[in-house]
Amino acid sequence: MEMFTPLQNALGYHFIDLLLLKQALTHRSFVNENVGSELSHNERLEFLGDAVLTLTLSDLLLKKNPDLPEGRLSKIRAGQVNERNLADLALQLGIGVFLLIGKGEEMTGGREKPSILANTLEALLGAIYLDGGFKAALDCVDRLFGSTIDDHDLDSRDYKTLLQEYCQGKIKKVPFYRLFREEGPDHKKIFYVEVTIQDQVISKGHGRTKKEAQQKAAETALIQLKAQLSKLKEDDLS
Repeated sequence: MEMFTPLQNALGYHFIDLLLLKQALTHRSFVNENVGSELSHNERLEFLGDAVLTLTLSDLLLKKNPDLPEGRLSKIRAGQVNERNLADLALQLGIGVFLLIGKGEEMTGGREKPSILANTLEALLGAIYLDGGFKAALDCVDRLFGSTIDDHDLDSRDYKTLLQEYCQGKIKKVPFYRLFREEGPDHKKIFYVEVTIQDQVISKGHGRTKKEAQQKAAETALIQLKAQLSKLKEDDLS
C-alpha cells in the first residue's frame, strides 16, 4: 500500500481504510480479468463521488461568491465537472500511474483515457467521503478546484477560444502554448505557460493548473495584441 503514498500526498488526504483507496483505483476491466479477486471495481464509488463533487463544489461556490446569481454559479460549476476538466486534473495528480486496469485496457492506452481518468477522480472523492466524511471531501475539493472557482471571471470567459478567434481573424496565425516551468510539491504545484505565435513569445501566465495558466497567458496575449493593433491604426491615421 506504500505505493499509493505519492497519490495521497497529491490529493492532500491520507486514507484510514486503504482498501477504499484501492477500490477507487480499480477499473472494471481489472476485476473482469481477475476472476476470484476480492477486489470490487470503482463504479459504485464513482456514482457517489459524482454527487459528492456536485455538493461540495456548490457549497464552495456559495461561500466564495455570495453575490453571484444561481445561473452564473451553475455555469461555473458545469465548467469544473465536465469530463475534460476532470481528466486534466486527474493527469496532473498522476492518477493514471496508480490505476488497476485489465491488460486489454492497458494495451489501448487506458491509463490516459479521459473517461477512465475522470471517473476514477470521482471515485476517489466518493472514497474520501466514506473514509473521512463530508469535511474531508470538502477540503479536498477546495484544494483541487479552489483556485479556479475563486476567479469566476476566468471561468466565465474562455480566453483561449477568444485568442484563437482573434488570431485567425486578424493575423491569420494560430497561437501555441508551451509549459516551460513547474514549481512546488505535487499537491500544490504552480505551472508556467507561454503563448507563442510564429515562434515569437507573446505572453506568459501561471496558475495552479495548466488550464488556468493557459487561460491567463491567453488573456494577456489578447490584451497585448489588441493594443498593438490599435497603435498601428493610430500610426496610420497620423
